[in-house]
This record gives sequence, C-alpha cells and structure tokens, in this order.
Amino acid sequence: MLKKDDKVNIVKKFGSSEKDTGSPEVQIAIFSEQIKKLTEHLKTHKKDDHSRRGLLKMVSKRRRLLDFLSKRNHDKYDGLIKDLGLRK
Repeated sequence: MLKKDDKVNIVKKFGSSEKDTGSPEVQIAIFSEQIKKLTEHLKTHKKDDHSRRGLLKMVSKRRRLLDFLSKRNHDKYDGLIKDLGLRK
C-alpha cells in the first residue's frame, strides 16, 4: 500500500485542494500508484493469488472511474491519461 506522504503528494498534484480526496482524478491517480506497486510485488511473488485478485479489483475500479470521468469531463480525462501514462 501507499505511504501517507505518497498519497499527500498525489492529492496535491491532482486535487483541487489539499483535502480533495474524493474527486475521480485523485482516486484514479491513487489507484494507478497502488497498481504499479502491486505489479512489482507480483513479479517477484508469482503465486500470490490473493494479491492478484486484489489487483484485478483495483484495475476494474480504476476503469469504471475512468469511464465516469470520460463521460463527465473529457478534457480532464485526456489530461489525466497523459499525466499518468495510461492507454485509452
């Protein structure tokens, strides 16, 4: 999981204020960082099926948030995709 400092930095970068943790942009960015860390963990622990299931749940949740953001504000969606380096 992410450390508190990592989450604070993500909120500062993607949020509209320091306490903006609920906006889709911040949630997507936090999920992306967690997915990166969990992917690295699974490269060394190939048989960790419980963590793999959690990874799949996080990926699907991020996908739903991205779909919501693309329908609601496509410009923010495009900017977020570029910032995070995600595929469409």
